[in-house]
Amino acid sequence: QVRVEESGGGLVQAGGSLRLSCAASGSIFSINVMRWYRQAPGKQRDLVATISTGGNTKYGDSVKGRFTVSRDNAKNTMYLQMNSLKPEGTAMYYCNVVLWGSTADYWGQGTQVTVSS
Repeated sequence: QVRVEESGGGLVQAGGSLRLSCAASGSIFSINVMRWYRQAPGKQRDLVATISTGGNTKYGDSVKGRFTVSRDNAKNTMYLQMNSLKPEGTAMYYCNVVLWGSTADYWGQGTQVTVSS
């Protein structure tokens, strides 16, 4: 059983910053890829950032230059530093974890980020 838990969301003014965390626990041998997604009400879930075991990163076009993803492999934890937040960044942010040697992926329940204008 693998558990994924996000934290760090909240209410912030436009231009502000937040740091999200994603902690994976349970029957984990080794984590492969970790991803952040977000979903605004009535919209599809979009990929925000991806980070590999080796630290290679990719970002969605809308967050490039403002968001930074990182991870601590020893703690099975991923972070998302979000700067210069915009109102359109208001969404539920989800963590997705893929284990080495598995095709299954695991999701957390999400953490809400609200950016006021």
